[in-house]
Amino acid sequence: MARANPTNKTVSSTPIELSKACKSCTAPVIPGELVCKQCHTLVHAEELERLSAWAKAYEDKDEIAEARETWVKVLGLLPPESTQATWVQGRVRSLELAAKAQAAAPPKNEWAKKFGPLAPLALALSKAKVLLAVFKLNFLFSLFAFIGVYWALFGMRFGIGFAVLILIHEMGHYVDIKRRGLPVEMPVFLPGFGAYVKWRALGVSNVTRAFVSLAGPLAGFIAAAVCWIIWYKSGDPLWAALARAGAWLNVLNLIPIWVLDGGQAMLALDKIERVVVLTVCLALWMLLGENVFALVAGGACWRLFTKDVPARPNRATTIYFVAVVVMLGAVLRFTPGQGAGIR
Repeated sequence: MARANPTNKTVSSTPIELSKACKSCTAPVIPGELVCKQCHTLVHAEELERLSAWAKAYEDKDEIAEARETWVKVLGLLPPESTQATWVQGRVRSLELAAKAQAAAPPKNEWAKKFGPLAPLALALSKAKVLLAVFKLNFLFSLFAFIGVYWALFGMRFGIGFAVLILIHEMGHYVDIKRRGLPVEMPVFLPGFGAYVKWRALGVSNVTRAFVSLAGPLAGFIAAAVCWIIWYKSGDPLWAALARAGAWLNVLNLIPIWVLDGGQAMLALDKIERVVVLTVCLALWMLLGENVFALVAGGACWRLFTKDVPARPNRATTIYFVAVVVMLGAVLRFTPGQGAGIR
């Protein structure tokens, strides 16, 4: 950003940059614009990610003033009418109230002195509220309900194991979002349907969305692979059933439709890259005889004709997508059974 000359005596001879290219669609963007007029991508998406990460880090350290100041900077890079700006405005107001409450509060841990020799115990118990903030009641309640449904349908061992597999998948998303410093909530489970992680993208690029989406199936592959190793070592058919169910469901999640992970990942792939995913899935279908790969291939074929194809290819996302789907295919190949393996 250019700075004003306080002396007003000289003028820089450096040519003024009239426009720059959008990093998503390469269309020209006039300086001062916050959104690309062609693809509607936020111009300062990378800076927004960086500032959001700093703001969350300040909040985690309870440095309220610094967090508020950073969120205000984020607000300056967002279109005023956007949902992201509305969320950030609410965050700034919350931090202002927190700052006032913090200023009016007695010195930290001063209250514990009233407990005399039991003060350390009182402090330890007070920190339990941090755990409650992380593991919110809606997360715990929905998880137990989810376990209960599958426990009733398939027995205790499989019910708990299956719920853990879904939890690991969702935590893959959660951890990837969290490490980027973006707002995210713990997973919510929907018995009979699955689970989801609610997060606020704050104008992140389609590549970031793709990586966040693929982090779930990657974590799911790791969980399924561990189940396969335990089955291979122990011979217990329960672990084979869990390995196959986990791998199959994660492949299902890669079908490129909007509600599933594959739908978000496909946004970063151009037509040639979508053809690559289509070809790989067709090959896996023919080699393994698993019909779920045909569904992923069908979705990739459909996405060849949608209007959400980016102007630039993204090889990293293509490799990520193909690697995950092939690794999941390997688990299905070496695990006995057919389909999801749920009996």
